[in-house]
Amino acid sequence: MASLSASLSHFTCISNTSLQYENNKIPESQYHPFALLRRFNSLRKGITLPQRRESPSTGICASLTDVSLDLTVEEKQLSKGESWSVHKFGGTCMGSSQRIKNVADIVLSDDSERKLVVVSAMAKVTDMMYELITKAQSRDESYISSLDAVLEKHSSTAHDILDGENLAIFLSKLHEDINNLKAMLRAIYIAGHATESFADFVVGHGELWSAQMLSLVIRKNGTDCTWMDTREVLIVHPTSSNQVDPDYLESEQRLEKWYSRNPCKVIIATGFIASTPKNIPTTLKRDGSDFSAAIMGSLLRAGQVTIWTDVDGVYSADPRKVSEAVILKTLSYQEAWEMSYFGANVLHPRTIIPVMKYGIPILIRNIFNLSAPGTKICHPAVNDNEDKANLQNYVKGFATIDNLALVNVEGTGMAGVPGTASAIFSAVKDVGANVIMISQASSEHSVCFAVPETEVKAVAEALQSRFRQALDNGRLSQVAIIPNCSILAAVGQKMASTPGVSATLFNALAKASINVRAIAQGCSEYNITVVVKREDCIKALRAVHSRFYLSRTTIAMGIIGPGLIGSTLLDQLRDQASVLKEEFNIDLRVMGILGSKSMLLSDAGIDLASWKELREEKGEVANLEKFVQHVHGNHFIPNTALVDCTADPVIAGHYYDWLRKGIHVITPNKKANSGPLDQYLKLRALQRQSYTHYFYEATVGAGLPIVSTLRGLLETGDKILQIEGIFSGTLSYIFNNFKDGRPFSEVVGEAKEAGFTEPDPRDDLSGTDVARKVIILARESGLKLELSNIPVESLVPEPLQVCASAQEFMQQLPNFDPEFAKKQEDAENAGEVLRYVGVVDVANKKGFVEMRRYKKDHPFAQLSGSDNIIAFTTRRYKNQPLIVRGPGAGAQVTAGGIFSDILRLASYLGAPS
Repeated sequence: MASLSASLSHFTCISNTSLQYENNKIPESQYHPFALLRRFNSLRKGITLPQRRESPSTGICASLTDVSLDLTVEEKQLSKGESWSVHKFGGTCMGSSQRIKNVADIVLSDDSERKLVVVSAMAKVTDMMYELITKAQSRDESYISSLDAVLEKHSSTAHDILDGENLAIFLSKLHEDINNLKAMLRAIYIAGHATESFADFVVGHGELWSAQMLSLVIRKNGTDCTWMDTREVLIVHPTSSNQVDPDYLESEQRLEKWYSRNPCKVIIATGFIASTPKNIPTTLKRDGSDFSAAIMGSLLRAGQVTIWTDVDGVYSADPRKVSEAVILKTLSYQEAWEMSYFGANVLHPRTIIPVMKYGIPILIRNIFNLSAPGTKICHPAVNDNEDKANLQNYVKGFATIDNLALVNVEGTGMAGVPGTASAIFSAVKDVGANVIMISQASSEHSVCFAVPETEVKAVAEALQSRFRQALDNGRLSQVAIIPNCSILAAVGQKMASTPGVSATLFNALAKASINVRAIAQGCSEYNITVVVKREDCIKALRAVHSRFYLSRTTIAMGIIGPGLIGSTLLDQLRDQASVLKEEFNIDLRVMGILGSKSMLLSDAGIDLASWKELREEKGEVANLEKFVQHVHGNHFIPNTALVDCTADPVIAGHYYDWLRKGIHVITPNKKANSGPLDQYLKLRALQRQSYTHYFYEATVGAGLPIVSTLRGLLETGDKILQIEGIFSGTLSYIFNNFKDGRPFSEVVGEAKEAGFTEPDPRDDLSGTDVARKVIILARESGLKLELSNIPVESLVPEPLQVCASAQEFMQQLPNFDPEFAKKQEDAENAGEVLRYVGVVDVANKKGFVEMRRYKKDHPFAQLSGSDNIIAFTTRRYKNQPLIVRGPGAGAQVTAGGIFSDILRLASYLGAPS
């Protein structure tokens, strides 16, 4: 056995020497492993080796043959050009007998004059072949049963798609190949080792069998077809980087010789496999079948290369991360190259090189969806109207690379010192690390680059060692490692020279509260690369994709307080959801609903048509911290908003922390803005400093634009002198109906029955709610007042303020009707009406709440129902105040005001305005 192993090793290591046998020189083309093995076995047995057999007329042969011309065969010159179309079908496309039939149908339906079809091994077969090598090397005898499984897979497939003579021919060659592989694997088993060329030869059989079967299926349909063992044609030079470089000149000559002996209009060629210049079998490494198709397309100067796969084309982003990703109609070679480099499932960059030289377009199509037009990769048109249509088309797609770390080398001693960068990357090269991205400030103070996390420890140690003296002497301050990073790349032809692209990109990231750790942009103008935290990667991807492609601006929402106002808001969201999606590209997903006792959570969005039933069935114990984490923790949605529909000061106390985390807050809850002044000032300062939004329009006028009107006046340079208004819908209703001799208690009871008041009417009559609205507007106007600074005239008689219940209060209120009647009578006699108002006196820096009398022709005297009215007296509107009037109470209008804030948030986040 030792002698056999040594002999096998000797034969597999032959390189430049010629093997002599019976004084006949064996051609170098027969140095491939199987030929050597056959000759080795023949020498051992002492038998005469028969001459190599020519390929039968069917064109089926599983071994690599000499490419020397047989002069007895009539030569036919290869005609190159656009009459050729090249197709490539991967393992998924060739995965079963039915799929092979589908491939044949596609080939037959192509009306090109000449066709060359590159095929991979059947699905999983390449892995099965590698497993054979692994088992044989490990002296695991189960390689025999594994080889039987390979035989069975191909034999059963052949029985499904072939019959008669074609079936017999294929099965004969299949069994011959399997027997030869058994002998070879046995030798590997004995030696316990297989050279790379042995492994490549074994693995390549999957492509051989696929090509033979497909060619016979096509011939069965009456079409002239042959198959090509591309090891006879494609010559490549292995490199040190686990890649190969095609020898185009030699391959072209061999292709012409091959075609002169096998002229045919349909050629089925093996993908993935090739030969070295010494005719040793090898492979094209990663994505080898795509590479084969591109090389063959280049050699033929084909009109088009079509890569058939299982997706509809190249997406603008990974559809598993961005559900709104779209199929790109066209990509330039450079765009496809860039997207491939940054991890997009397009093509390996080297696949593009052969066809780019001759401007041959590559078409990516879905074999399972023939109606999809696919993506065309080609030179960009000179006058591409599509690309000039709008800004989004300058950015074609987005791709990400995860599991990276940033290495930052910095120090004042680097500036202006030649060779520093060279020394840094020389150290990185010495440890074999792959640098993904480099960023260097023009000051030369620091060099930052990204490497895979698995390599960063070795890189850091190498740099620490190389620059030990510089670090000790202070010329370098540090070699810092920032782990848990991801790269996001935006790719597009000439996008960097288009004003606004970079600004839009970084604006989208900022609005999604994404911190950018490093930036790189090459002068080629094909990509802008940013480094972000790994946990922010998907969120960042969705944010920028949404901004450029105007896909649905998706907001993950949590509704706190599903009471009267909250449930009304949920109904409004339900009714408008489809309209917002289809017409305005806004996707509002309620991820959670939190009540005082229970909450309902969802990962995809709650069905608002049945949220009450779902809360009963699937609700869990209310937990505010878990609720917020759930709504905000969904990285598939870049934007998060919490809508507080309560009047709870505890909930309001969390706003600052939520805003700091990048959560937008929308609320009608007045407690935050009317609470302690320092807390209000902190909220507003945070709001101004970040891209996180805090909207509270409904805190003052329900659905009326009071706060936004005030801000508009201030932002345009107007000066507020006074704000006066009827801010309470409840009190507006009471005083609008307190006339014609009606008792005050009767009107209050009527308002309570109609649902205008709080359960305890004293909450409305006390004036505290109006005072909160006054303090909010005062602070918005620039006054630094506390709620305690606002004098309030309470409408609750002092003796009734201590009533134990609302019922007791209502029972005793009639006792005070004469007092209210006297005030109303005095106003009536003076031609006036009573109104309960709040006033912000900006000029005198004060505010107050009181009952006032107004002439009957005053706007405040002409209200009806529960309307609110606010008058802004400003420098511009001094003689004639600016009036805002409308419904100021009720769940519908308040919920509508909240909804309006939600839509305003969507507009700020990129939805069409």
